[in-house]
Amino acid sequence: MESSQNTTSFGFQTVNEEDKQGLVRGVFDAVADKYDIMNDLMSAGLHRLWKQRLVDSLHIRPHADGVLRLIDMAGGTGDIAFRACQRAEKLGSQISVQVLDANEQMVGVGAKRGRANGFGQVDFITGTAEALPMVDQSVDYVTIAFGIRNVTHRDRALAEAYRVLKPGGRFVCLEFSHMPLKLAQKLYDAYSFSLIPPMGKAITGDASAYQYLIESIRQFPKAEAFLEEVAAAGFARCQFQRLNGGIAALHAGWRV
Repeated sequence: MESSQNTTSFGFQTVNEEDKQGLVRGVFDAVADKYDIMNDLMSAGLHRLWKQRLVDSLHIRPHADGVLRLIDMAGGTGDIAFRACQRAEKLGSQISVQVLDANEQMVGVGAKRGRANGFGQVDFITGTAEALPMVDQSVDYVTIAFGIRNVTHRDRALAEAYRVLKPGGRFVCLEFSHMPLKLAQKLYDAYSFSLIPPMGKAITGDASAYQYLIESIRQFPKAEAFLEEVAAAGFARCQFQRLNGGIAALHAGWRV
């Protein structure tokens, strides 16, 4: 008898759609406390530059009508949120940020970091990118960094980002990608699969979580294909930019 359940990828595995969120939650439960350390080790610190590039591409400007509002989907430990606050402060703008993440442990780590560093304007809440707890056309910016590939239904997350943005609002996504040069991609794959899971084991005690994360990168669409998904959600003037030869990519669009 055939199953009526839809399936999706969890790394290189095929799983029922309804099971993926729980499996992803388990991955981040295992690495939450050491997540930022591992990001530094895996990217040789490049993720910090990429995240700053994301914030710069928001084009935050002084706002005459009050407080700017940003939603950071799958915002984990708050890296994007804190950078956006610092950028707004430099410009003399007020900003309110909500970090949304499905993983309670990641939310807890981020909230602790926010309190320790004086980011009182950042609120951490548990929730999913596929069902944002915000009303239509209520925010100025929506961001997601290294999280869209873990979402079960990317189209729903992109539709939600579009729904909550005000006209003139900006969506920016940072995600690992694919390198156009085949030899470079082959070398990067060899590095990723041979070194990152053992590194994860040494730092976090869990190699399987990083095996999944590497596999999920390989399963994610190429930059051109994901750009089409962003445009299909309704965003205008969509564009992408490869970072460091295509190891990662920034995708952006406007709600008009």
